[in-house]
Amino acid sequence: MERTRRQRSADTRARILAAAKRLFSEDGYDRTTIRAVAAEATIDPSMVMRYFRSKKGLFTAAARFDLGLPDLSHLPRRKLGEAMVDYFLKRWEGELDGKDLQILLRSAATHDSAAKRMYDIFQHQLVPFIRQYCGTQRAEECAALVATQMLGLGYIRYVLKFSEVTNLSHAVIRRRIGATIQAYLDMR
Repeated sequence: MERTRRQRSADTRARILAAAKRLFSEDGYDRTTIRAVAAEATIDPSMVMRYFRSKKGLFTAAARFDLGLPDLSHLPRRKLGEAMVDYFLKRWEGELDGKDLQILLRSAATHDSAAKRMYDIFQHQLVPFIRQYCGTQRAEECAALVATQMLGLGYIRYVLKFSEVTNLSHAVIRRRIGATIQAYLDMR
């Protein structure tokens, strides 16, 4: 059976987005070009423009995601820090579609849209998640401190790829950074 125009269009859009996600996550916003995305997706650059209108539109579509933060309410409170670190390690390493986070992290320092998207994720996803464990009055402060650890880890381990950090096992990272996150959650 011949594929419909709608199916072909959806397939083309998906190929463009897959190429854009890979290139934005590896090269950041500034070095990723429409031509490079089109070449990776094996289509004409005009098709990228047809679907996304601009590089900014393409970036917005490629960096759209939900952190999908887990429900940790079943865990003993003393295990929350390690569980959060474990979850983020899985996100960063692609077990839970971590390319989106890498796109934002690489691009946020040099591109205002990426920085705004990162802040929106902080405000609308991380703060409410942390509020469950820190309470309303401390949620923003606690979430900000958690973000410093997780974004710092992500940047050093997955973007800059410092061997001193990339060589650390998950168990060591989970235990050490988990203890720091736990201290933030337990502050009074």
